[in-house]
Amino acid sequence: MAAMKSVKRLFGLDKRRAPHPRLQLDLTETVVYAIGDVHGCLAELLALERIVVEDARTLPGRKLIVMLGDYVDRGPSSAQVLDHLIAPAPDGFERICLTGNHELAMCDYLEGGIGLKAWLAMGAGPTLRSYGLDLDRLAEIYRSEQAVEKAIRETIPAAHLDFLRALPILVESRNYIFVHAGVRPGIAMDKQVDDDLVLIRSAFFDNADLLTRYVVHGHTPVDEASRIGMHVSLDTGAYFSGRLTALRIWRNKGRYLTNR
Repeated sequence: MAAMKSVKRLFGLDKRRAPHPRLQLDLTETVVYAIGDVHGCLAELLALERIVVEDARTLPGRKLIVMLGDYVDRGPSSAQVLDHLIAPAPDGFERICLTGNHELAMCDYLEGGIGLKAWLAMGAGPTLRSYGLDLDRLAEIYRSEQAVEKAIRETIPAAHLDFLRALPILVESRNYIFVHAGVRPGIAMDKQVDDDLVLIRSAFFDNADLLTRYVVHGHTPVDEASRIGMHVSLDTGAYFSGRLTALRIWRNKGRYLTNR
């Protein structure tokens, strides 16, 4: 029974988790740059940000970066990515960071909702190393798994947990929805559940013809960023491809930008 509860927590099915905020924005005359899954790839994110800043230099009006979630796990620099996202956005920009399923899993782990094995299954090994944590060394120092996990939770900064807890899960405007995984087509936005917003795949893609607004998302890796009907996939697998992708939306026209 305990194992089943851990699985439910890991995959976002525990209803005790507080719902994350949902934002409604007027993006008229706003230049929006949506950025796909980072997964601990700080160098790629910094390179793409420089390209975004240069691209926006001649564009008027408000400039907004929307990060689509999955900043941690798998890649080498998760702790440093969180430090960067907690810091101010580039000069002249605002930034909104959405939660992904990996942020929910990390938050669940830090709050004791899931154990270390469950988080490691999500690719947390490199995340721990980015905080200077060596699991083999910790196992030598401490006598129990509980003591190891206590040491891990005490090492990760409280500011990082606060950041993870506060992340919104959705941005919607008149024409666009920005979200980590997708939405359940045909369901009103106020009826969408958090689990779907960070985990959905087939039910989203198979029924995308029901969408009435453009959905800009990550979560499901693609070889090249692309728009198919009313949804745009931006997860180009930065941690294994080295390529991080942004979509610039300006006056209802899109342009893809990549770090390479």
